[in-house]
Amino acid sequence: MKIMLTGGRGMLGRTLVRELSEYEVVATDLPEVDITDPAGIDRALREIKPDVVIQCAAMTAVDRCESEPELAYKLNGYGSGVVAAACHRNNIRLIAISTDYVFYGDLDRPYHEFDQPGALTLYGKSKLAGEEMVRNHCPNHVIARISWLYGAGGPSFVHTMMKLADGTRPVLKVVDDQVGNPTSTVAVARHLKLFLERPELTGTFHLTCEGETSWCGFAREIFRQAGVDQKVEGCTTAEFPRPAPRPANSRLDKMMLRIAGLPPMPDWRDALKEFLASGL
Repeated sequence: MKIMLTGGRGMLGRTLVRELSEYEVVATDLPEVDITDPAGIDRALREIKPDVVIQCAAMTAVDRCESEPELAYKLNGYGSGVVAAACHRNNIRLIAISTDYVFYGDLDRPYHEFDQPGALTLYGKSKLAGEEMVRNHCPNHVIARISWLYGAGGPSFVHTMMKLADGTRPVLKVVDDQVGNPTSTVAVARHLKLFLERPELTGTFHLTCEGETSWCGFAREIFRQAGVDQKVEGCTTAEFPRPAPRPANSRLDKMMLRIAGLPPMPDWRDALKEFLASGL
């Protein structure tokens, strides 16, 4: 199987290149391949001739999206549509990466794949536009929603916490009123293999690790597992205002994995343990 990967130099893209080594993976990124250039995407597909495209390329700087909405929609919305339409024209399967930010985050339970999305931020709105483009332009698709992602090389919350715990800060204040599913890029990559092996699977799937915590709880677990003596205190979102509001509830339920008879994602603590053991 031959796979074309967009956004290949990003954190998830780099992990996919390593974890999908049994396949022929052609990693692309700017400036060689621009997902907003229809002629360029068609040319890349003709040259590479992939069986599957994994669309990782995106504008993921959540706060920057608020100040540059046109660029966010161009990359996350229009760009996903360009890739989807090209895949459909060339009879190529598409796996597109999306996010928990497509939900408002106001439910009192985890969101499942059949919940109606409604985004709070420009980032979420642009990624939701991208999902709609994929659904409209390429029927042979999988949309994989992920959240609270960390992986080798970063940047991620794990890397930030480890840098801050340098012995100069007696106490770290970390937000304790946002909850979600910390998820490693390795866990995502291993589950994406299942979709490569089962081409009959289509639709939207949540691929976050099992279990939930707050950012504060995540930080404490990072330090506990890493053996770092760092005091952490919880604080409210209001104490750390950001340009883009963060969802209070980013928890994603994996209903579609269960319906399709696929194995569950690993527990977030186990995934974190494996990641820390392998080095940052």
